[in-house]
Amino acid sequence: MFQCLLIEDDAETLSYLSKGLERNGYAVTPCEDGIRAAQLLERGGWDVVVLDRMLPGVVDGLALLRSIRSRSDDTPVLVLSALNSVDERVRGLHAGGDDYLAKPFELAELVARVENLVRRAASARLATQLQVADLQLDLRAMRASRAGQPIALQPREFRLLEYLMRHEGQIVTRRMLLEDVWDYHFDPQTNVIDVQVSRLRSKVDKGFDLPLIHTVRGTGYTLKVPASGEAFDL
Repeated sequence: MFQCLLIEDDAETLSYLSKGLERNGYAVTPCEDGIRAAQLLERGGWDVVVLDRMLPGVVDGLALLRSIRSRSDDTPVLVLSALNSVDERVRGLHAGGDDYLAKPFELAELVARVENLVRRAASARLATQLQVADLQLDLRAMRASRAGQPIALQPREFRLLEYLMRHEGQIVTRRMLLEDVWDYHFDPQTNVIDVQVSRLRSKVDKGFDLPLIHTVRGTGYTLKVPASGEAFDL
């Protein structure tokens, strides 16, 4: 279930929108106060934020938006506002809003816009995260992990693992790795590929019952979950 932080100072509107979003499958955390909202936003874990532009007090909607983006937090934010001029919409978007919905509005339109933001964010995450079995690679954060355990990789090892994961189940030759990972368009007659793959394998597979990086004799390597009875060279 998607986690939605709903920030709106009008209690009646907050209740109405909360119920509407919950009916459409969202887990909604309602918040009426900008300071409390800032604390919840810093905690993180939100799939989408619906934010009233004009909050009372010292922490208004634009301040919250700027705070979110200053932390490089790319959680999608839908801005709600009674200010409907072009200049105000532009201000909201420039502050970091992903979409802007002017009041008054129909609940169905708000839900549709929230769904669109969540869908776009999910697509973006898929483009920056790779996974094979319990092996995960976060391309944006440059982090690798297996079964939740972090794997410390050098930049070249990270590129090598990314290449193998993008070609999951395919046999990649040493020449392919030389050209696409090392940018060598000739064979330098070294064992650099074998050495690096061996080091990467020790980090990715060591301590796990299921090996993922395999040697294909005379050809190259493959990263995959082996089928039952399937054997590879070490």
